[in-house]
Amino acid sequence: MEAKLKQIVEKLQAAAGDNLQAAVLYGSAVTGEFQAHHSDLNIVCLVKRATAADLEALHGVAEWWMREGHPAPLVFTYEELQRSADVFSIELYDIKARHRMLYGEDFFSQLEVPLHLHRLQVERELRIDWLRLRQAVLAAPQTKKAHIGIMMASVSAFCSLFRHALAALGQPMPDTKRQAVDAMASLTGANPSAFHAVLDLREGKRKEREIDIEASLHAYLEFVEVVTSEVDRRFAAQ
Repeated sequence: MEAKLKQIVEKLQAAAGDNLQAAVLYGSAVTGEFQAHHSDLNIVCLVKRATAADLEALHGVAEWWMREGHPAPLVFTYEELQRSADVFSIELYDIKARHRMLYGEDFFSQLEVPLHLHRLQVERELRIDWLRLRQAVLAAPQTKKAHIGIMMASVSAFCSLFRHALAALGQPMPDTKRQAVDAMASLTGANPSAFHAVLDLREGKRKEREIDIEASLHAYLEFVEVVTSEVDRRFAAQ
């Protein structure tokens, strides 16, 4: 991982020159939950300018990074980042709290993340991801491979939303995915077994053949439905 991070910083510097102000690593790579086969190396780049020409200059770096299996870097000017902080409060709250500077000054330490829209964003994204999960099940082949793929692809996003829903409800914000699942299970009474099975699989603690995939999919959908409905009910009562 360290070699890849060193490479991308060198490539960003070469491509952007003095337009590059900072490069930041965020996500599971800085939380201790990185899994080489399932996790991404997520990068934010802070630039002076983000015109079409500036983005084109970074195209080759982004293309190489995506070939390495990671998402293209997020590119912001500092003014854009400040103006976006209210509507991206989930993402920027997490990055501000847990990040690693790869290049430049730590601008996140100075960034204020307003939380007045945080609850609304949590509620909306939880509903959207719930509906996307249903759509994915409807559209996927009725195979164990497809169903485990749906759960593996969505578990990180749901765990992040569980963390933020708990915080928005005045609960302590968990540090890890597993803690977020357990805390939400305690709050709602939902059965967390399917989420534990998927997290075990991601972490190499269980083999796919050791999991009842169809039963897990049913329990996974039920957990998301119960949590979404209960969070919505509690938000409405606040």
